[in-house]
Formats: sequence, structure tokens, C-alpha cells
Amino acid sequence: MRRKRNTGGLVAQLRQPPGGRDGRTMLLAQFVDRTGTGVWSAAAVLFFTFVRGLDAGQLGLLLGVGAVAGIAGSPLAGRAAERFTVRGLLTACHLLRLGTTGLLLVVHDYAALLAVVALTCLGERAAKTLEMLFATRVAGERRGVYQALFRSTANAGYALGAGIAALGLAVGTPAAYRALILANALSFVLAATLVLRTREPAGHGSVVARHADGGGAGPADGPAAPGPWRDRGYLLFVLLDIPLNLDDSVLNVGLPLWLVHRTEAPHALVPAFLVVNTVLVVLLQLRVSAWAEGPHGALKALRWYGAALLACCLLLAASTGGGPWWASAALLAAAGLVTLAELLRSVSSWELAVSLAPPRARASYLGVAGMAQSVQKSVGPLLLTGVVTAGGPLGWIALGAAATGLGAVQRRAGLRRLAPRAARVPGAAQVSPVAPPPGGAEGAPVPPAGVPAS
Repeated sequence: MRRKRNTGGLVAQLRQPPGGRDGRTMLLAQFVDRTGTGVWSAAAVLFFTFVRGLDAGQLGLLLGVGAVAGIAGSPLAGRAAERFTVRGLLTACHLLRLGTTGLLLVVHDYAALLAVVALTCLGERAAKTLEMLFATRVAGERRGVYQALFRSTANAGYALGAGIAALGLAVGTPAAYRALILANALSFVLAATLVLRTREPAGHGSVVARHADGGGAGPADGPAAPGPWRDRGYLLFVLLDIPLNLDDSVLNVGLPLWLVHRTEAPHALVPAFLVVNTVLVVLLQLRVSAWAEGPHGALKALRWYGAALLACCLLLAASTGGGPWWASAALLAAAGLVTLAELLRSVSSWELAVSLAPPRARASYLGVAGMAQSVQKSVGPLLLTGVVTAGGPLGWIALGAAATGLGAVQRRAGLRRLAPRAARVPGAAQVSPVAPPPGGAEGAPVPPAGVPAS
């Protein structure tokens, strides 16, 4: 049975998102959360430097500890979601972050500050994994549309939060920084309240296979899942997904540093990279997700991801000569291309993380998949600063070529893993989810044959 494609625009989809009332409430909660995150992200480094008086070494260690703690948040959340409700766990994550954010106002000891930041980052990554799991349960086969709506609303929230932070940073007093921290804390209160208004999706990953005649075949059969840490095929996907998330570091670290140290472009151009990224994500994410819908589309997106990132890297390599106008044009075009790569990667990572996971153990598998972004955020900036930009134009060319090659490997691995699943369903042209009856099992999808995340 063919999927019904969504033809509505962004506003129409936001009014009637996948999951109905619960999906709309969760999207609002995520928008509120990301607005608070945008406030804190824009102010954090300056707060720790000017209010807490940390030097560069202390600040680097603080951020590093937070990044490592964040890696643990995803698998812990996935494991817990097999025992407790996603709704309750997500509420607990927001309340944990509320508590640790409040401690920033009163904690002065450096060791205690390390612990507070670590717990905050752990709770943040756990919350993102739980939001992903909620989407797979409430949105069913329309999870791609939900993911596109989420990324659009999240980027709008980040932009709004950064604008709010700019007001406080313009004042620049300790009281202004504390007000920004309180604004972030308020976002957790509001997000937790909204999450509590949702209903827990039924089921924990059971699926119904639909035969060619439209009849159901009951819950998905097949061997028991070995667990994500013993599943070599899934661990290969997660391992490859780490370097395929490098577009994030290219945008936030590589482009600004390359502009400042290797080109004649004006430094005032740096904020424009974020503007280009935010605008394109809000405008194009829904269209890209519709174009790359389902496992087939996710693999198609992988091919174009490598091409987009390679083109971005070639432009960066060529931006060093030709004067400020050429450098500015090349860098802005590179920002657009890396954003296109981000859009494609977000679709492929999201869809494949779900489709490659055994339906009966999806929570723990998605927890492990969520580690890819956390690991990239820890090692990506070091790779960009210590290897790629240090290597000059050849460093960028090598990065683009590597991303293209790894995307091809990921695509072949995904095809091999998904092909046997459709073969286990006799007489089925494809395997697709059906909507759960009231109070029934979750309609989580099993992908057809031929199929990697702001």
C-alpha cells in the first residue's frame, strides 16, 4: 500500500501535525525548550568568563566534561524508556535541567560547577533522545514529517532565544546574565508542563505487517533483538553516522575560523552563516523530508549529502584567493551548501536510526544511535581545528572526499541490513505500519527493502 504524501505547507502541517493534539503539544514544548537553549547557548561562554571568572583552560575543561556527559545521556535514556514511560522520563529531564540551571546562580566552587554542567548536558541529550522516541510512537509512518516540523520549530526557537540573549548581553551586567539564566530555567518549567499534557503513546515498538491485500499479519515476528551493544550491523551504522554529522562542526567552527584566519572576507560576515542556516532550515526542511521520505529516500539523501558537503569543502578550499568579495561570496555559498548537507543528513540519520532498529527494542537502539551527535560535538571541533583547517585547502578537499566515501559505505550497509526484513514477510510488496486502534499497539513501521540527528 502506498503512503499518502503530505502536500500542505509548513503552517498547515503545524496546525495538523502527525500525532494530532499530542504531536502539536510536544512540538510546542520543544519550541519552548529550544528557545531557552538558544538563550543559554549565546550567553554561556561569556557568563563563565566574566561572571564566574574562569580562564581559558578551566572553560575548556568545563565544556569538555559537559560534552562527555552528554554522550552518556542518550543510551541511558533509551534504556530507561524500556522500563518507564517516555512522558514521565522527559518531564524528569526537564526538571533535572531546571534544578541544575538554578544551581548555576549559587555554585561558585569549580568542582561543583563541573558536576552541575555535566548533569545539565546529560539531561539535555537524554531529553533529545526521548523526544525522538516519542515521535516514532506518536507519528508512526509520518515520523519524517514530524521530524521536519520539529527541526523547523527548533531552529525558530534557537533564533528567538539568541535574540533574547542579545538584549541581555548588550547590558552586560551580572544581573543581566542571571536574568538570562532564569529565562532558560523558565523554559524548562513551561516545557515540562506541556509534556505533562500529552498522552503516552501506546505500545513499546510492536508493529503490524501489512500484506499486499491490506490485511494485517499481527505483531512483527522474527528473532529477538540481540541488544544494540551486541548488534554489529547497528553499531556500524552509529559509527559511520559520527563523521556524517560533521556538517555541524563545519558550520559552527570551520567556517568562522577559516574566514578569520585564511580569507580576506570581513569578520562581520560570521553572523550571516547562522542566519543563512536558520532561514534555509525553516524554509526547506519540510520539502527535503518529503523528497527523501522513508528508507528509500534516506539512502538517496545519503548520496546527495556527500555531494553537498564535498561542494562546500571545494568552495572553502577555493576561497583563499581572489580578494574579499570573492571570499565572501564563496563562504556564503558554502554556508548554504553545508546547510543543505545538514538537511539531508538529518533526514537520513533520523529515518535510518529508526528503520535499522528491531521494532521490539527500538528504545534502547535509538538511545545508542543518539550517541553519534554527542560524540561528533565532542571530537568534531578538534578535528576541524587540529587537522582540517590546519591542512589548508587540501584539508577541506580531503574532508569532502571522505564524507562522500563514508556516505556510500553507509548506504550499502543500510541496503544489506534492510533487504532480509521484507523477505521475511511472505507475499508482501512492502512492509508498512498501520495506525493503532484506540488503546491498541503502536503503529511503528517496518521498512521496505532498499532502504542517518540540531
